[in-house]
Amino acid sequence: MHSKNVGVIGAGAWGSGLAQALARGGHKVEVWAREQDVVDAINNEHENKRYLPGFPLSENLTASTDIRHVASDKEFLILASPSLYLVSTVQQFIDVPSIQDGSTTIGVLTKGFVASPEGPKLILETLEEALPASYKGSLVYISGPSHAEEVAMGKLTGLIAASENPKNSIRFRELLRVPGLMAYSSLDVVGVQICAAAKNVIAVVYGSLDAVAEHSDIFGDNAESLLLAAGLNEIQALGFAMGATHAETFTSIAGVGDLDVTCRSKYGRNRRFGQDIIKTDLLSRFKNLDDLISRISEVGYLSEGAVACKFVHQIAEKHGLHLLICEGLYRILNKEIAPMDFLHDLLQGNTNA
Repeated sequence: MHSKNVGVIGAGAWGSGLAQALARGGHKVEVWAREQDVVDAINNEHENKRYLPGFPLSENLTASTDIRHVASDKEFLILASPSLYLVSTVQQFIDVPSIQDGSTTIGVLTKGFVASPEGPKLILETLEEALPASYKGSLVYISGPSHAEEVAMGKLTGLIAASENPKNSIRFRELLRVPGLMAYSSLDVVGVQICAAAKNVIAVVYGSLDAVAEHSDIFGDNAESLLLAAGLNEIQALGFAMGATHAETFTSIAGVGDLDVTCRSKYGRNRRFGQDIIKTDLLSRFKNLDDLISRISEVGYLSEGAVACKFVHQIAEKHGLHLLICEGLYRILNKEIAPMDFLHDLLQGNTNA
């Protein structure tokens, strides 16, 4: 295998986990982190102690706080910034020559939606407006059931590389085929993005149900599977309304696979957020959903599902979709309904959410 020069913008858990998989596979990988302590730990101790503690990193993986340096002259650049900060992050390196001339192939890990005056936009649509024109229709969206911890350990993981540009999809598919990773191509860019964003919303509700089920005579594994299946139906309805092109996207690892692992895994931050809503009364610290989003850093970890929930609500209203689970979470986070009341009504068929 020919070693590639890869840059990763964002040293959170997922960015670091994938960077480690690529570095372990023989590629030369450089990661950008905002925090000096993260950079120092990666370079000197080969560990991301802040965002991926306890997982040794390859010597092929280095880090820098200089975002322009990390973005420059790379064959592949992977964007792993949270959706809330994606555009402002990209604007810091947009004038780098290898970005301006389009010689770097760009892949995206960011999940969710981005606010705009025209309403919520998908991640790639937003990036195409921010990046040089040569990237329109050529970005690659990378998704699948892939918790960072297992990817960092080298445990078998499947990923989808979706792009309107078949050649770029194949390029990333081949880059990602390192030990521990299996990668597949897709042309359904919209469907894969919707799966990646909306499954986080479902996972928050799943986490709340999981917390309730621990001490419930009514809810258990069967109810959780009922919720998961209903959630997949809502994701598919949302996807087709937004322009998804392939029904099989939702039954692939991009759809049901990613939804399942996000809901059930002990590593899932969205599941954890849902559990904390029940176990620690987390929402009592916030006035409503907007207050939660503006102060999301106070939670201590990022639940992309809490942020995406607002955008899913707006999209559903625009397209006249009746999404019981997604709308229910919106009402919970907006302090319009109590979590326990919603879960009981939802799973007993009494809700009009």
